[in-house]
Amino acid sequence: MTFPERNGKTALITGITGQDGSYLAEFLIQKGYNVVGVIRRSSSFNTGRIDHIYQDPHESDVRLKLMHGDLADSSSINHILKCVR
Repeated sequence: MTFPERNGKTALITGITGQDGSYLAEFLIQKGYNVVGVIRRSSSFNTGRIDHIYQDPHESDVRLKLMHGDLADSSSINHILKCVR
C-alpha cells in the first residue's frame, strides 16, 4: 500500500465509519495526512459517513485507503501494520 509522497505522515484510524473516526479522517486529510481506515467485514459496506472523502483506490493522489480488519485478531492487525509501513 503506497501513498503519494507529500509530507510522509500516515494515520491509522480504527472505527473510521463511526462518527468520531469519520470526523478525524476528514480533519487529518485536510491537514495533509494519508489515512488508512480499518473497517470490519460485514454484510453491508457501511461507509455513509465517509462517502464524501472516499476516493476510488485506482485514482492518483488518493489520501484515504480502507482495509478490512478485526481488532480482536492479532494476525489481522499485524497484516494491516505491515501493509501500512
